[in-house]
Amino acid sequence: MKRYKSAGDITVGVIGYGGAFNMGKAHLNEMKLAGMTPAAVSEIDPERLKVATADFPGIETYGSVAEMLKKSKVDLLAIITPHNTHAKLALQCLNAGRHVVCEKPLAITTAECDAMIAAARKNKVVLSTYHNRHWDGHILGAMKLIRAGAIGKVVRVNVNWGGWGKPGDWWRTSRSISGGILYDWGVHLLEYTLQIVNSEITEVNGYAWSGVWASQTKWKADTNEDDAFLTVRFKSGAWATLTMTQLDSRPEPVMLKVVGTRGNLSMDWNNCDVITHAGAETVTRRVPNPKGEGWKLYQNVADHLTKGKPLVISPEWARRPIHILDLAVQSAKQGRALKAMYA
Repeated sequence: MKRYKSAGDITVGVIGYGGAFNMGKAHLNEMKLAGMTPAAVSEIDPERLKVATADFPGIETYGSVAEMLKKSKVDLLAIITPHNTHAKLALQCLNAGRHVVCEKPLAITTAECDAMIAAARKNKVVLSTYHNRHWDGHILGAMKLIRAGAIGKVVRVNVNWGGWGKPGDWWRTSRSISGGILYDWGVHLLEYTLQIVNSEITEVNGYAWSGVWASQTKWKADTNEDDAFLTVRFKSGAWATLTMTQLDSRPEPVMLKVVGTRGNLSMDWNNCDVITHAGAETVTRRVPNPKGEGWKLYQNVADHLTKGKPLVISPEWARRPIHILDLAVQSAKQGRALKAMYA
């Protein structure tokens, strides 16, 4: 793999400059903050290309990825497009010898991840995923407490997301485009789980319910599942659950709960309640979450390309939550637990 003398020598671009969350601008600014040089944007909407030019005067703009790869020498591309396009676009870029960071999820299926990893290895380029929430404050705080032995050995992780309500009429709620209800926020929540449980995945069981909102959305029969649940077994004996719902009018009060042999952690965005036991006495203390450090993702990518530092969000790491989600979808269809191929 090519080693760059400095981060400034790494030219970067984005594929997709759509208006939702203004992620194209955000990615380019984060890469710039890490010292890299914004150079190119590919976007099918001419109006959004005008916005990109206003945001980054002088940046190269292209109406297609093929045109960009043919005419631009940009080194690293961030793919910010709907989930079902990630694998195809990444393979196009990797096979053209460009480094790639995909917005999460890396892909929809394990097979797509495998193909992307193989292409990156073959072409000796970097492949990663935008798991910036690996450095969210609440997970950083939780990991510090767990490593300090605050709750003993981790036994169980429960993650919950959602509530009651009609899903929005956009591509993230189309099952064929997004992958389903589990894939958007679910991939972040599973990545938290994999940070907490330092063990191999052995088995996944998935459950899903569809139909309540199908007739009321733009996507109708292609609408995401209304409610989905999965369980993951780990070699250590620990297990984890993930619930994603549009049906629960009274969801769990905490997003993330970790149960250990000597206590448990209950987290929201701002604080972590640490509950421990001293004999018959239960002690609860509230610990403010540290500040998030999501900027470290692109800093790590730059350091990997210039200094050879290990890539934190490797493609193999990013494949783990996708493999769980893929198995959960298959399990729900087959009505049985499935063994993991990748631990």
